[in-house]
Amino acid sequence: MATIRATCGECGDVVLTAADVRVLLCTHDNSASYTFRCPGCRLMVVKAARGRTVDLLVASGVAMSSWDYPAELREPRGAGGPITHDELLDFHRFLVDDARFTEALTALEGGRH
Repeated sequence: MATIRATCGECGDVVLTAADVRVLLCTHDNSASYTFRCPGCRLMVVKAARGRTVDLLVASGVAMSSWDYPAELREPRGAGGPITHDELLDFHRFLVDDARFTEALTALEGGRH
């Protein structure tokens, strides 16, 4: 099995196997990183990886997973500004007022017919 050398911010250089490392590829922008749990301090370590590093890790038997940004990040943003403290307090009061909350839910359910 291939030996992989990496660096932990706490422990310094560590020696890993392919089973200890995972490559993560973002399908949105093709950026990549690799992650491992340090055998010394047991912290999770995540490092950015360029194409050549990804190729070497995968060729050494490291598993690769792909991921994408959540769909919500691609939704258009409204024209409104940031939520204010007053709006947040109003929302909190709405949520704790059972009668108003139930009335709003009933209105939403009524609009689905």
